[in-house]
This record gives sequence, structure tokens and C-alpha cells, in this order.
Amino acid sequence: MNPERPEPPEEPDGRPIGRRVFLGTLGLGALGVATAPVLQRGLEGLLGSVAGKDPTGLTGLLPNGGGFRYYSVAASVPHRSAADYRLTVDGLVDHPRGYTLAELRALPQTRLVKDVQCVTGWRVPGTPFQGVRLADLLDAAGVRPSARAIRFTCFDGTYSESLTLAQARRPDVLVALRMQDKDIGHDHGGPVRLYVAPMYFYKSAKWLSGITVTDRVRPGYWENLGYDVDAWVGRSNGRTDEPTS
Repeated sequence: MNPERPEPPEEPDGRPIGRRVFLGTLGLGALGVATAPVLQRGLEGLLGSVAGKDPTGLTGLLPNGGGFRYYSVAASVPHRSAADYRLTVDGLVDHPRGYTLAELRALPQTRLVKDVQCVTGWRVPGTPFQGVRLADLLDAAGVRPSARAIRFTCFDGTYSESLTLAQARRPDVLVALRMQDKDIGHDHGGPVRLYVAPMYFYKSAKWLSGITVTDRVRPGYWENLGYDVDAWVGRSNGRTDEPTS
């Protein structure tokens, strides 16, 4: 993600690309890669080398050989180590606080194995995620009666996401510390990311740094560009994928 807020991808004349055109273009690119395995293997190294320098995130929306293609809407993202990482929980709560990575690791952990579905069409089956249930952090903070939603911010300084309070309290929503049975690395959104199992993967915000309890839903980065706020897999964004949970 970016140190400065990026503009939406543009057409040659400078007009923002519409959501349908944007997804359609990416879908054609993903189809081309998927139908040419030899070419795909050659592209993996190239895409990996340029994705971190691509402020549009377009290169990152093509799946690689392992099924995932991680991307950012920023040109660069600062690293956070175990020594300097902090996750804040604040807003409409009685007990705001910050958590170090060690403190999050010391809390009860939940492991889920679900399919991951990207809104651009690719799917990775049976992916393990492990971390702290978001509901547990909310309970520890003491959510106030006026609360209705959660806003998530990230240490790239750009990306944001949202859930209703009811969605956030689901048992399959994690503040994730591990993915595929490994600590989450920087390129995968670590050391801590959100994992919202039943929704399209853009809701699982990477590089998570803030959880703010709010009085209403405040649409996140992609929702402000036309994606659905309630992003249930198979029941949103005009798609009919099989549910992931």
C-alpha cells in the first residue's frame, strides 16, 4: 500500500476505469495465464519482481502457480517487526488499548481451514489461517451500546476495510497471525492481517494496524471504488461462486 493515497487506475485519457471494465480486464488476464501453464511459470518471477513497484496493484491480481497473487494499492509498504508492531483497538469502547505481536500470540488461538475466493475469480482451496478471534478482542475492549460497525486501518497508510458489528463477531473472523501454517510474512500482509472467511478476499485486509469501533459502517478502500460492502462469497459483486464457509 502507499505512503500517499493513490488515484484509481485510469484510462489513457485520464478518466477512472469503471468497476466492470476493471474486473473484466483482470479476468481476461487471469484466464490467459491459467490456460498457459508454461507461460505462467515464466511470468511468476516477472510479476513478483514488479508487483511491489506497481502502484495500481494490477499485476498482483493475477494468480501465481501457488494459487495466490498478493498485491497492494500502494507503491511501497513499511515493514513491521515483532519489536515495533502495534495493533490498536479504540473508538466506541470502554478499554482502548494497543497489542504487541507477543501479546497477540499469547492470547487463545483459533485455526480455520477454508477456501479463499478472490473477487477476480481465482480460488485457493483448504487454506489454513490461525489467530485471535476478532470477537475476543472486542469483548476485552468493552464495546459500547452505540456501536454498530468496525473500521480497519493498515500501516501502509492507505488501505481500509469495514464490517458490521454482527459480522465482526462471527467465529470465522480472525486477527490472523499465521497462514498456511507459517507466520504471515510481509508480502502476505504480515505480521498481522484480517481474515474474514465467508467474504471475498479483499475484506481480509493486510498489514492490519487499527481496529476502530464506530457508530456506522464506513466503506473501505475498494468499496469506495464500486465493490460491495457486504462481500459474501457467491452472494455479492455479481458473482455466483460456491461459499467458502
